[in-house]
Parts: sequence; structure tokens; C-alpha cells
Amino acid sequence: MELLQHYFPDLTEEQCLQFKKLEDLYQDWNLKINVVSRKDIDELYLRHVLHSLGIAKIIQFKPNSNILDVGTGGGFPGIPLAILFPECQFHLVDSIAKKLKVVNEVVEGLGLTNVKTTHSRVEEIDEKFDFIVSRAVAAMPTFVHWVKGKIAKTQNHELKNGILYLKGGDLSEELENYQTATIYNLSDYFEDDFFETKKVVHLPVKYRG
Repeated sequence: MELLQHYFPDLTEEQCLQFKKLEDLYQDWNLKINVVSRKDIDELYLRHVLHSLGIAKIIQFKPNSNILDVGTGGGFPGIPLAILFPECQFHLVDSIAKKLKVVNEVVEGLGLTNVKTTHSRVEEIDEKFDFIVSRAVAAMPTFVHWVKGKIAKTQNHELKNGILYLKGGDLSEELENYQTATIYNLSDYFEDDFFETKKVVHLPVKYRG
């Protein structure tokens, strides 16, 4: 928790309480349905919460922004971002129902009213979003194909509407066909060793009517 407050000193009292509660909820539910590895649950704030919030170092979502989290798994990056941006709407999608059961219980336990979940493949979601976030669920070309036609036309941020992707390692080959992609090294924002190779990739995506 100190870790979060170190990097995000402006958290409100309510946000601090929600982030604090997060660990108990995940530890409790993880015993019933394993969504986070044993090693990771012990370092939940570093490996999951802070990693998810790396996106918030790249962009501050404006109120009423609509954000889609694809392949949310146990609720990352969607849930930490939903706590940080309570005036934005988050839609968390996963094709594995048992993972979403945990997500729904955590959302309810935290009292989050700005999160909705859908058990389906992302291709079946028929909505438009300002940004699509995810944590390395597929190689970029595959991911871009999945989310085709889901980006909203109206731009409300300096950063163009599109994909914000949490990835690690060498991305040169994967991104060679995406000249407009920008890579942000999370090691520029977080000093922990865990973030040494972690990145946020921003890929603007054109609106398709």
C-alpha cells in the first residue's frame, strides 16, 4: 500500500480504502478460484496493481471516458484503473467465466459503480470506446484484429484514441508494422526492478464507422 501512495500521492481517502481492501478480497477469492499465481498474490500491489496503474502515468483519463479492458483475467488493469478514475466507465471482458466471477465479487466488495463485465470474446462486443487497455493477452497484430471497429470517433485527450497495451521485453519485431506506436518504459516512472523491461505501448487506432 505504501508503494501505491509513494507513486500516487494524491489518492483520496476512499481510493486508499479501496486499494487496501483489494488485497483481502483477492486473497480470499483466490483460495476458491485461482486467478492470480501464489507468488503474485504475495506481491499483488507491485505485480498487478502498480503495473496496471502504469497506464495512468501515460494518460489521465478524462471524466466520462469509456474504456474497454480486453482479457481482463482477474480484473487487471481494469479494476485498479476504475478505482483511480471513478468518473470513467470501464467495461471488462473475458472469455473465461470463472475469472469474471472473481472480478464481479471484487467489484461488488469495493463498491465500484463504474465497472461492468461481460463474459464473451471481445469480437462480440458491439460498442465504441475511447481507449482499449490490456495486459499482453496476444501479439499486437492479433490484438488489433480483435478490437477492429471498437474505437470512438470523438477525441477527448491529447493522446489519440486507441490501444494502451501493457507488455514486456523486446517489441521491435511485433511492432515493426505499426509506425504510429509509441513505447513508454515503465522504468522511467517506477524504480522497482520488476519494471525494468515493462512497457506501455500506445497505438492510435482510426475510427471506422
